[in-house]
Amino acid sequence: MKKTLFAGAALLAFTLAAPGLAETAARHDGAIVLAQAAPAAEEPAKTRRSKKKKEAASKREPTASQMAARERQRKCAAEWKEAKAAGKTGGLKWPKYWSQCNARLKGNSA
Repeated sequence: MKKTLFAGAALLAFTLAAPGLAETAARHDGAIVLAQAAPAAEEPAKTRRSKKKKEAASKREPTASQMAARERQRKCAAEWKEAKAAGKTGGLKWPKYWSQCNARLKGNSA
């Protein structure tokens, strides 16, 4: 009897802690315990504000340096594909190749 009560209490605590679950069922000594979560309340205002900030941030135009970095990555990717198809990567993996190619296109010594 104590095991069933303890298991039922644990199941109830779990159900209250995880309201996203619609239904939770468990078997204990032949008895079935069924719990149903309450409908989720509306999101708190803090969450709504952070979503608006994320949406605003995703709508920003990329900076000049971001655009230049993306262009360098496209050029290096095209070179990588050609070198890999020809078997001329020199044993390099993409991250190391990208690092060297990026430095070369920036004008830095790699």
